[in-house]
Amino acid sequence: MTSTQDVAPAVPTVGAATALLDAYRPGTRFFASPTRTLLAHGTRAQVPHDERPLTERVAATLREQRAAGDPVPVVVGAIAFDHEELSALAVPEAVRWAPALHRDPLIGVPAEAPADAEWNVRQVPAPEEYADSVARAVLRMRAGEFSKVVLARTLELRSPQPLDLPALLQRLARRDPSGYTFAVPSGPGRTLLGASPELLVSRRGGQFVANPLAGSTPRSTDLAEDVRRAAALLQSPKDLHEHAVVVDAVRAALAPYCDDLDVPERPTLVRTAAMWHLSTTVTGTLREPAVSALELACALHPTPAVCGTPTPLAREVIGDLEPFDRGMFTGMVGWGDAEGDGEWVVTIRCAEAAQDRLRLYAGAGVVADSSPEAETAETGAKFRTFLNAVGAEL
Repeated sequence: MTSTQDVAPAVPTVGAATALLDAYRPGTRFFASPTRTLLAHGTRAQVPHDERPLTERVAATLREQRAAGDPVPVVVGAIAFDHEELSALAVPEAVRWAPALHRDPLIGVPAEAPADAEWNVRQVPAPEEYADSVARAVLRMRAGEFSKVVLARTLELRSPQPLDLPALLQRLARRDPSGYTFAVPSGPGRTLLGASPELLVSRRGGQFVANPLAGSTPRSTDLAEDVRRAAALLQSPKDLHEHAVVVDAVRAALAPYCDDLDVPERPTLVRTAAMWHLSTTVTGTLREPAVSALELACALHPTPAVCGTPTPLAREVIGDLEPFDRGMFTGMVGWGDAEGDGEWVVTIRCAEAAQDRLRLYAGAGVVADSSPEAETAETGAKFRTFLNAVGAEL
């Protein structure tokens, strides 16, 4: 079996990564990042759900599979927002690796456009109800109860025919090939798929990278306006403060594991097809090389970028104001191996699919000077990733 360390040759094979994308079928597990692409078939073992911490259960499952004869066992799948809940993690029968999608020249071939369909779209909560929740949270923050909360809403889409998940994954991957694209089983008859811009943490040997995003603005189809929005985001006091809160939380969570930690003083910009985001790339060297990527991810999660601060109170506010269970949304999705290497990304710009239905999720960071109208518009812009992929509109 190919080592997880050795998947990016100096001259990548044309078509190697897109071949894995083309081979995806529901029930397999697909994950693409800026460093590699993987497609996993079958299930050798499921990570059990019991009283042990998630990291212990995953480590034990990998050890057992190595002892059973798998020389390079890998766990692949998704973890819920509340990682004490049931995860969707498995050691596959076989894993195929390739270089990153963005390094494959064939990724430039456009995906087939979505077929015309009369989607039935239901917003939960309705936009005015979501705006009211934002306003209520703002009042509590101005009263000094907490400093940030991330509030989400969903779209429930129903198609007149069964969903074509391979075609949907093609459109997501080819729209943002430099990001993180995934499709993994999330439960009986359900698939979690999406195109996240945000790396929670990756580890290779004793080195790790985290890339928190916080502070966003929608892209524009007009080039001059798009540049103006990007420049304004870099100067926005509200967004810079929101971003700094997240970076400080990441620094505090990772520092106990590090001999050195490099945190840039100012954020840069990351763009997707739909959004601009403030971004900081945090790098470090582990004090104890045995600490796995998943252990680091669980120490980080949930960051203020998907929950709020202080975290316990923000969780309570989310429970009070969001009229749905997040499930896998704002959890983690990715892979990890028996050596502790892996990549775990934040499960955003995602949907859960089942037969003829999709449930889309989008959230916005709410702080004391947030505008309910602006945060509602931001979630609408974030929905565009999936709405464009399926040919639906709000």
